[in-house]
Amino acid sequence: MTLQGTNTYVIGTGKRRLLVDAGEPNKPEYIDNLKKLLVDEGCELSDVIVTHWHMDHVGGVPDVLSAVVNVPMVHKLPRLDGPESDIGQVAMSKLVDGQIFEVEGSVVEVLHTPGHTADHVALYLKNDGVLLSADCILGEGTAVFEDLHSYMLSLQRILDLAPSQIYPGHGPVIEDPVSKIKYYIQHRLQREQQILKALEDTPLVTPPQLVQLIYKEIPSTLHKAAEVNVRHHLEKLRKDGKAAETDGSWRKLEYMDI
Repeated sequence: MTLQGTNTYVIGTGKRRLLVDAGEPNKPEYIDNLKKLLVDEGCELSDVIVTHWHMDHVGGVPDVLSAVVNVPMVHKLPRLDGPESDIGQVAMSKLVDGQIFEVEGSVVEVLHTPGHTADHVALYLKNDGVLLSADCILGEGTAVFEDLHSYMLSLQRILDLAPSQIYPGHGPVIEDPVSKIKYYIQHRLQREQQILKALEDTPLVTPPQLVQLIYKEIPSTLHKAAEVNVRHHLEKLRKDGKAAETDGSWRKLEYMDI
């Protein structure tokens, strides 16, 4: 689910810099690498920006804070749809959409991009048009999401920026970001059409059965994640008046049903 692991980024060229995300807890090799970077660059962290509540992004915050001499301020958009991840007594400043962080060499804008999670943010480096997408867009494959409607709006917002590069939360740097974003949008629309077609061909079908019908190209180890996406698509179709559920099985709604 995290590809090669979680990417974190140190932003800026001066004495004080930003750290974006802190990775998982209990990763001493990561902490050693971060400390070495700070020494080699002769800099310190002024702020830590957490992109969302998942533990592979926020879990390493206590380890980072205990490893640095000058403790940075930690920032995160509050999660309103559930409890925050348990990372101990770490005080966090509230991020807001459009907030600006300025360090030498970079002006960073916070973009609330819900969908993967309700509290998800991406960061736009205004100097050079680079986007840090966190888990909204991945370097490989496609992302999972909690709310498809919000996710599609977030993808469109990022597309409107036309970033020059995307540095994702997982996977390699994306050098052709506009085509990647368009692919993400088209992929989700294609999945929706595949689900509708499957509902036409197989009335009263369950989400696991839809995974078997639609996600033939992925290994079985990812079927649970695919099922989550299918369920979100079905909920969107329900809201759109295109599908209905009966005792866990789904069917396509015809005009006469509405």
